[in-house]
Order: sequence, then C-alpha cells, then structure tokens
Amino acid sequence: MLSLKNITSGYVEEIDILKDASLEVREGVVTGIIGPNGAGKSTLLKTIFGFLHPRTGKILFEGHEIQNYPPYQLKQMGISYMLQEYSTFPQLTVKDNLLLGAWIFRRDRDLVKQRLEEVYEFFPMLAERRAEKATYLSGGFLQMLSIGKEIITKPKLLMIDEPSAGLAPRIVKEIYNLLLRIAEQGTTILLVDQNIMKALEVSDFMYLLEMGQIKQGGPKEDFEQGIREIIRDSLIAK
Repeated sequence: MLSLKNITSGYVEEIDILKDASLEVREGVVTGIIGPNGAGKSTLLKTIFGFLHPRTGKILFEGHEIQNYPPYQLKQMGISYMLQEYSTFPQLTVKDNLLLGAWIFRRDRDLVKQRLEEVYEFFPMLAERRAEKATYLSGGFLQMLSIGKEIITKPKLLMIDEPSAGLAPRIVKEIYNLLLRIAEQGTTILLVDQNIMKALEVSDFMYLLEMGQIKQGGPKEDFEQGIREIIRDSLIAK
C-alpha cells in the first residue's frame, strides 16, 4: 500500500533527520515503527503526510508517487494522520470536532450523518458527551476523540504518532484495543511508538529507526527474539 524509497528529509536546509530511509506498509497490516527519542519517527510520518517534502527519494501510495502532494490531497486519497498532540479544538463540542474530521465530504449531508453515527457506535462514551466541549474531556477521551475525528473518513491508511503518550496504563490498554478493532475493520495502520512492548503487542510487522535510518525490519517475531537488546540499545541511544 505504502512504499518509501531512499527518503532523505528534514526541517532545515542541509540538516537531514531522515537519511536514505526505505520501508513498506502492506495493506491490512499493523506496522509499528520503534526507536529512541530523536530517531526521526515523527519526522517520518510528517514527511509521508506532506508536512515535509523529502529532499531525495520517492513515496508511493497504491502505486502513485505522492512525495509532492499537500496534506489535504493525501486526506482525500485515503490517508489520515493522528498527531502526537491531541488534534482537537478545545472550545468546540465533541460533535463539532467530529464534523471537522468529515470536511472532505461535508456537502454530502446523508453521508456525514451516517459516518457520525458510526463513530458514536464505535465510541459510545463520545456519543454520551457529544454536546460537551472538548476542553472538559480527560486525556483518554481526547485521544478517543482524536481517533474518531480521523476514522470518520474511513481511511485506507491511518498513521498514528505515540498514541500512549501521557496516558495512564489503564487508558493506554483501552486505546490499543481500539486500534486493534479499527484494524480488524479493514484499516491499515502505521504506528509510531516509543512504548516498544505495546508496539510489539499490536503490530504485525515492525521497523527499528535509529539516527534517521532503518536499522532493522521484519515480522514482529524477529523483534521478539532480540527485544531486550533493542530496548538496551534504545536506552543507550537516548
């Protein structure tokens, strides 16, 4: 579904964060990217989604080159991106936040209504608080709302950056269970996570990113065998 070929990217001219990085995301698979702070994990997602354009290399989505596409066009093609920070508007209600997620088909009122009800069915707790402003929601609810705002479009590919950041362990478990349910419904997921054990638990295929380069890639079984060494090396890299 998604292929990155020799991608070099960064925020400042001549300072590269990603260096000749290549990876593939297969349709219907949960792919996890792990690595220490500063490895370039978030930069990778921002480059795929068009917030950054690579200096070298190609990005292909379903066979089409997309490395020069703007984010709104990628959204229309079926790619959604959930930032590490809550991607919600505090002074808007839960319902209005979800409606913003549906902007690409906002003129189709019947479809908007249908997708809104589907999100409420998936997240009953959000349905109960649909009229409440996001500023009054807890971290767990905000993460659910952020996810709901992305899946309302039924994306082909959902990219998620650090879904467990700042959440209590009980909430983290709930969030990952929700992600697995989304994957079971047919959405391909690309997951960036510093929580190596959680990423290992939910991913089918994994990559290890260090210093902007892919150091290892393969089925999660390959990572399970050397997970202690990976954690040790990641801690040293910090």
